[in-house]
Amino acid sequence: MARICDVIRKTYMKFKKINVNTSEIEDAVLTASEKEASHMAFDFDKRWFIIFFGAVLLVIVLLIARVFYLSVVKGEYYAFVASGNSVRSVPIIAPRGTIYDVEGNILADNMPSRSIIVLPSLLPEDIEVKKQMTQKLADILSLDKMHISTAMDEALETGMENTIVENITHEQALELRAHEREFPGIHIQQTAVRNYVNGEKFAHIIGYEGLIQKKEREENPDYLLIDRIGKTGIEYQYEKYLHGKHGAEQVLVDSRGNIVKDLVDIVSENGFEVHLNIDAQLQSFLYDRLTKELERAQTRKAMAIIMDPRDGAVRAMVSLPSYDNNKFAQGIDSETYSNWITDDDRPLFNRAIGGVYAPGSTIKPNMGIAVLAENIISASHKIESRGGLQLGSFFFGDWKIHGFTDLRQAIAVSSDVYFYTIGGGYGDIVGLGIERMKQYMTKFGYGEKTGIDLPGEVSGFYPDKQWKEDEIGERWYIGNTYHASIGQGYITATALQVLNAIASLANGGTLYEPHIVSRIVDKNTETQIDIEKKVIRDNIADSDDIKIIQEGMRQTVTEGTATMLSALDVPIAGKTGTAQFGGSEKVHSWFVSYAPYDDPEMVMVIMVEGQTSEISSATVPVAYDVYKWYFGGRDESIFEQTEETVAEQNQNNEIE
Repeated sequence: MARICDVIRKTYMKFKKINVNTSEIEDAVLTASEKEASHMAFDFDKRWFIIFFGAVLLVIVLLIARVFYLSVVKGEYYAFVASGNSVRSVPIIAPRGTIYDVEGNILADNMPSRSIIVLPSLLPEDIEVKKQMTQKLADILSLDKMHISTAMDEALETGMENTIVENITHEQALELRAHEREFPGIHIQQTAVRNYVNGEKFAHIIGYEGLIQKKEREENPDYLLIDRIGKTGIEYQYEKYLHGKHGAEQVLVDSRGNIVKDLVDIVSENGFEVHLNIDAQLQSFLYDRLTKELERAQTRKAMAIIMDPRDGAVRAMVSLPSYDNNKFAQGIDSETYSNWITDDDRPLFNRAIGGVYAPGSTIKPNMGIAVLAENIISASHKIESRGGLQLGSFFFGDWKIHGFTDLRQAIAVSSDVYFYTIGGGYGDIVGLGIERMKQYMTKFGYGEKTGIDLPGEVSGFYPDKQWKEDEIGERWYIGNTYHASIGQGYITATALQVLNAIASLANGGTLYEPHIVSRIVDKNTETQIDIEKKVIRDNIADSDDIKIIQEGMRQTVTEGTATMLSALDVPIAGKTGTAQFGGSEKVHSWFVSYAPYDDPEMVMVIMVEGQTSEISSATVPVAYDVYKWYFGGRDESIFEQTEETVAEQNQNNEIE
């Protein structure tokens, strides 16, 4: 418009100049020579300028009128048409990060899959058309119509893509593509589902992931309705690293939803690699061996953990019964899920960190530290066990008549009378009392979470006088102290707490925070996050006192309740334990140990829940085979032995 006005102005000025100088032009023509006149042909009429000027004005008026018509009169119409030409962006789901064991073996990766999702902006508005489309989809996908309608309604309500069904078959995908025009707003999404290698053996460590739920999305507003999210285990704990960054497939579509032009896609970025401290071979062997032992113990419930006492790195963690986490990744059926959640043995429950039990005699080594630190008696002082301790009308029994034992022997043979006496006091010996007992046991981590990088850990419980008065309405009796001194009564602990408490004795007095993950790697930027070891407490006890306790745990193997392990080439130290529960004939059988004795690299706890008391301990034989396999070159052929040999070994394995 400005240029047109400029042309008009210049034309007008030239026209004016011509009028002003007309007399000058006429004089030039009259005075020109004949030769000059022959080269001059000047025919001028000012009417042509008027015509030209009018034509220009007419064009300008027409242009202004057209602009007014398009922008004002038809503006709303063309805005509506333009809105139909929009960019449709379909997410490209980023694969979750791969999970590896300590040796680089894959424990969790991804498999290609297809899902059916709703694109709300392209759904038909006509209700009848939508009903017909829903019926056809239900027939092809073998789904309930209500399920499909609900997914569509949620997509329309939120304005976000929503998943109708995951993991469709190849045949279903082909049929949908063949009738693609009949399903506006329905899209086949290329995605991936988790593949868990030996899922049942690692399920309680790795966990599983699944479609995000409403509550989860409220906590993660950046997530899409079609996103998958970690539900348990490492998948949950390290979700922010494993999730990845989605891309997008972008196309320009017209008002009818037809693709007009392909645009540049936004590339997705894979989730980070997560490397664990878990030794997959060790985990598998421990799982198989413990599972086999449960047949003899006549129970399905057990747990075992192996950790490096030098830094808290967890090498194996088994919780039985287990479950196949691939069922969740591939879309679990209602019958399987119902069976799992109604099973009294709770296969979905990680009892290694979430189950609390009376720790029994496994706390005696830690109690020994308190005895020495408080100078209750010397390590060489002997206390006689005649099978129990009589206090007025009450009798506190021992599991066996041990005779006279000092601290080392009391740990080795697990004398209850010895620990009754040093805990609650008897005769001329003034015991620790529950307050000092709690002070020391708390140092070793009892009554508090270890801080392991897995969800679902509980803290256990260590009682005191005030708690009993407040919660039960009774005063604290000396009998309560006696029970607490042998790890029973009101005390509860997780297997991981028991393990960590003994690990701090094995390594010389440092309590580490157990950790499953060793490092996280971002392959997109080639950067790495190392998970450093974390000290909870150090210098827990005097080194000389710890040495005495270690010697007592070594005697457990050489002459105490776990002599079965003395046949191994590697020197082992340990402590057995048995805890009664519920007044039944069944018991919880414990064994916590470490090896090699003089320079430990692994500490192990095994607990068989509710084993029959008619057989010897089910925990020590498992430990025997694990140590034999681990320090024997990991060769399973070393277990080729007769049933008679196995029975003979089990006879040497006492149960308290």
